[in-house]
Amino acid sequence: MPDQKGLPKGTPLPAKATELVVGAAGRLSAADALNALNQLVSAARESIQIHETESTKREKLKTYRETEVARIKASEKTLGDYFDRVFEERRETHKRLFDSLDKALGSGDVAAMQTVVGGIVEVARTSPLAMIGNLGELRSAMDDPTTVFEF
Repeated sequence: MPDQKGLPKGTPLPAKATELVVGAAGRLSAADALNALNQLVSAARESIQIHETESTKREKLKTYRETEVARIKASEKTLGDYFDRVFEERRETHKRLFDSLDKALGSGDVAAMQTVVGGIVEVARTSPLAMIGNLGELRSAMDDPTTVFEF
């Protein structure tokens, strides 16, 4: 016998014929039975229709979710590649600037120090994203399948 834990306890009550819509004579007629059958069929059809509608909605949401996740992953990869390249270039620029600063400090060349510090400040003020432009425009461009990005 299957495990019945969690099922409500008690004896189910039989359906009462008096709960049905009864004809004027107090007895069930063939028309009353047909009406009950029609209500049953109608309720079943409505239930099936609701199920199909909700299943379609769930499928659309699932498809939308999968599409958006794929777009996010593609954007993440593109942005990751961009940052890898930009910061690699910036890393080399930073290294050269600080090496130049060390040389200027070592030689006591104040003019060179001022020039190098000015370069360091200028590099620090520019952001890799500032070179991209308006991020809203970037989003629009990413939504457009005909847009070509060049790095």
